[in-house]
Amino acid sequence: MTLLTHWPLAGLRLTTPRLELRWPTPDDLAALASLAADGVHDPAVQPFTVAWTDASPELRARSVLQFHWRCWGEWQPENWELNLAVVRDGTVVGTQGISARDFSVRREVGTGSWLGRSHHRQGLGTEMRAAVLHLAFAGLGAKEAVSGAYEDNAASLEVSRKLGYREDGMERHVVRAEPVVLRRLRLTAEQWQQHQLVPVEMAGLQECLPWFGLTT
Repeated sequence: MTLLTHWPLAGLRLTTPRLELRWPTPDDLAALASLAADGVHDPAVQPFTVAWTDASPELRARSVLQFHWRCWGEWQPENWELNLAVVRDGTVVGTQGISARDFSVRREVGTGSWLGRSHHRQGLGTEMRAAVLHLAFAGLGAKEAVSGAYEDNAASLEVSRKLGYREDGMERHVVRAEPVVLRRLRLTAEQWQQHQLVPVEMAGLQECLPWFGLTT
């Protein structure tokens, strides 16, 4: 018996020209925690709905570990959140998530991600989001993907535009005691097909399908 016997998600791999997205090993989690401790964005802004990056470096690192462990422990086919380590040339550069509730019925996923600051502005955000969109649409048969970003998060909004998302309304939030606007975005399967900018290969998916609430 191996880990894959009981947890086939550990064998899931998404590969793009520059990146590998994989279930994080303990060493990958340690690398992600260190990236978070060093900071993942300009401290003058707060691009995330949950302001975890305003915490101390030690608490940021710990929260990354706890977040991944919590998602693992709470995984259910009806309610799942897959957070993959993003690796470039053997180095962990960030994490890319994809999640869903009642996916077998709704066929809708959401995404979220971050990169270590030294890995920004290299097109990696587009490439890693493209990888999980390929998993969603080509691998799992999703009909739509949703995302969102604050108005001042130009990088995230630009990634969404490149990949074909369209405006889907707005929400008013409070960040650092100030009002902000979050732009909701939506991508249909048809729009995704027209904006496939990155070739993606998948491995180990078939064994995971029941974990996403799908039949093999």
